[in-house]
Amino acid sequence: MIETVTLLTFIPASLALNLTPGADMMFCFGQGLRAGARSAIAASAGVAAGGIVHVLLAGLGLGAAVATLPWLFDVIRWMGVAYLLYLAWGAIRNGAVSVDAPAKPTKFAFRNGMVVNLTNPKVILFVLAFIPQFVDPAQGSVLLQFLIFGTISALGGFVVNGLVGAFAGGAGRVLTSNPRASRIMGWVTGGIFSALAIRLAIMERA
Repeated sequence: MIETVTLLTFIPASLALNLTPGADMMFCFGQGLRAGARSAIAASAGVAAGGIVHVLLAGLGLGAAVATLPWLFDVIRWMGVAYLLYLAWGAIRNGAVSVDAPAKPTKFAFRNGMVVNLTNPKVILFVLAFIPQFVDPAQGSVLLQFLIFGTISALGGFVVNGLVGAFAGGAGRVLTSNPRASRIMGWVTGGIFSALAIRLAIMERA
């Protein structure tokens, strides 16, 4: 369905974009710093799942509504801002999670990663701008091609963001035994989430 040359062009382009620091990478970094490598990898999986949902919506044509309706864009954006601020407050209030209690953050990390990705309307606009360059209606189902390209991109993002988060988790694990360092890491993570919320709040649609 998809020509080999097209795939060989898409994969390195997608990987280069995944390696570019962005909101998803910073979120996984903050999650790893606060709750460890397992939680960061789960968050990365959630981000990847959210990305596939964005691709599905774009392939179905629903992404056009976000691109053309300012109020819908803003509703999704402010939901994302509110959720990131909620996560920031939780990180500041609770500090870094002790290595003796990793179950809860790991359990919810996937959900948090997915929600953060889904409430960033710029992701679906990016999907609409990037993936159609590689889609050829003459090669078959447009939706299926969207999903194939989206899955490749999501897998690359999962690996890159997961590794970044795991690296942060390794550093965080060393520090969680120190209550003061744990508190500082909570503030650092809260600062990262707050910065992402501010970034999302001031973004423009164009």
